Order: sequence, then structure tokens, then C-alpha cells
Amino acid sequence: MLTLDRITYDLQTLGLYTIWKNDFPVGRFACVELPWLQNQPDISCIPTGTYEVIKHVSPKFGPCFWVQDVPNRSEILIHVANYTRQLRGCQAPGLYHFDLDRDGRQDVAHSAMALKCM
Repeated sequence: MLTLDRITYDLQTLGLYTIWKNDFPVGRFACVELPWLQNQPDISCIPTGTYEVIKHVSPKFGPCFWVQDVPNRSEILIHVANYTRQLRGCQAPGLYHFDLDRDGRQDVAHSAMALKCM
């Protein structure tokens, strides 16, 4: 099971994924999403809720996870990305939050490694 605890909803949404096995946390990863803009497609993070997440191979992003049944949205993926400018409503995992490009916004570092470990 994968849970996401969101930390902030400012210029972007920051959170922490926890991976659970047999009711025990076995891994934690950073997450970056777009800000909350009332669930508008392509410019907002998804609403807080419980969603099924399945492994998927995207023609554009390769191996990733697909978030199922998001209200009024489709094609929401957890895929490799470091910056919110690389997202259109999806989520990006990383090993930790860090302002990689020094623009004043937190990004996620080592996204590909994090996704591979999830």
C-alpha cells in the first residue's frame, strides 16, 4: 500500500509517500505536485482521497504508476520528474525535497531512483 501525506499547498504541493507492507512502513519518499487549484485538469494536484494505484508503462514516461478513478480527471500518473513545470496534474517522487534550480521552489531530487524503489 502507498499513502501520501501532503505537507504544503503553496506554489506547489509537497508531500511524503510512505510504502506499507503488512501494516508496517518500509519506505518513505518525497513527492511534488502542482498546487491545489480546485482539481482543474492539467494545472492542479488531485483531491485528497483514497485511490487505487497500479503499475503502468506509459508511452511517454515509461514505467510508472497510474492513479485510478480520480474524480473528473484521467491519466494521472506517478512518474519521473524533478520540477512542477514537468507536471500536468501528475505526481513526481524523489528521494528528498530540494530547490534544485534555485528558483525558490522545492523540487524532488533523484526522481528516477525513487520511482524504481517504489
